[in-house]
Amino acid sequence: MITFHSFPSQAQKRMRFAGYWVPVCVYKGDTIPLIQLNTVYVFPPRKFKNERERRRYDKLVRDVKKVYPISLEIRRAIIETYEYLQTLPDEKARQKHIKRVEKGLKKQYTARMKKLTFSQGKLLIKLVDRQNNQTSYELVKAFMGPLKAGFYQAFAALFGASLKKEYDAEGKDSMIEEVVLMVESGQL
Repeated sequence: MITFHSFPSQAQKRMRFAGYWVPVCVYKGDTIPLIQLNTVYVFPPRKFKNERERRRYDKLVRDVKKVYPISLEIRRAIIETYEYLQTLPDEKARQKHIKRVEKGLKKQYTARMKKLTFSQGKLLIKLVDRQNNQTSYELVKAFMGPLKAGFYQAFAALFGASLKKEYDAEGKDSMIEEVVLMVESGQL
């Protein structure tokens, strides 16, 4: 029988392993350190037709590393805002809070967004969909209404982008998904 001590307390055994106190597993009287390992993704080696294709892949890796943390921040902001909105008593208070959040987000992110390249901006739109399972358009529409969502969509369309762009992890965005998984796991 194996006994797991995954949440060590004073009554449970812990062991110093590689300079850290870790929970232990007792198996047939033997004390074994219980260490959580990160997931490692193994993909078939990429074969590039030419140097240009290799540079495009390297650029994608660089762009994902720059934009992915922003998509995580956006997800956290959406969750916090949604949860807080649920606590407000009426629609007037919700609208007031949304205006404050919008103003704060613009102040916080405008400088960072201006530094993004066009391709990084389009990638951010896809990664926001990946993180939230909703397109950027749907998110803006849900929080700020259809009028503002239409305005932002029209503005994006002027530059050849679309807030309605959906993320397809198994199709055309499979290379992006591969890079994101490796970035998440610390492999890249």
